[in-house]
Amino acid sequence: MNRNHPPRVNFHIRLAEAKDLCAMVKLLEVLFRVEPDFSIDPERQRKGLTLLLNRPDTARLWVAEMAGRVVGMVSLQLLVSTAEGGESGLVEDLVVLPERRGRGVGTALLDAAEGWARARGIHRLQLLADRGNGAALAFYQRLSWRGSRMVALRRRLE
Repeated sequence: MNRNHPPRVNFHIRLAEAKDLCAMVKLLEVLFRVEPDFSIDPERQRKGLTLLLNRPDTARLWVAEMAGRVVGMVSLQLLVSTAEGGESGLVEDLVVLPERRGRGVGTALLDAAEGWARARGIHRLQLLADRGNGAALAFYQRLSWRGSRMVALRRRLE
């Protein structure tokens, strides 16, 4: 936390609000284009984001604003971890518009999520990243995120 951000760009990180839904849905379209496990479905994404916004005790969404425009977002959801004997955090949906990347926005979004988690006494954050997204994997590695021996599996319930 408290990483240095490039001074050449002015942006602001804040908690997301309902007024940001359209912008966040568009950001998820950008993200899901590089994550083949997920489908772009604006109505589903809007529903999911609304659920997160309505669970302030167990989830948070932050957006990055630049010149009054939302250019990035991240979500953090709390889980109970038996390994930790308490809460852990699942970071999801970190995305920055391609033309705004490399300017510290993604790092600042993660810093906001990490700060909230630390304030709650959380000792572990985790995330899933698409194995084919080399740029994202390199970004997380630069920020001291490490791989795990765990393998993510999923099953859709129809």
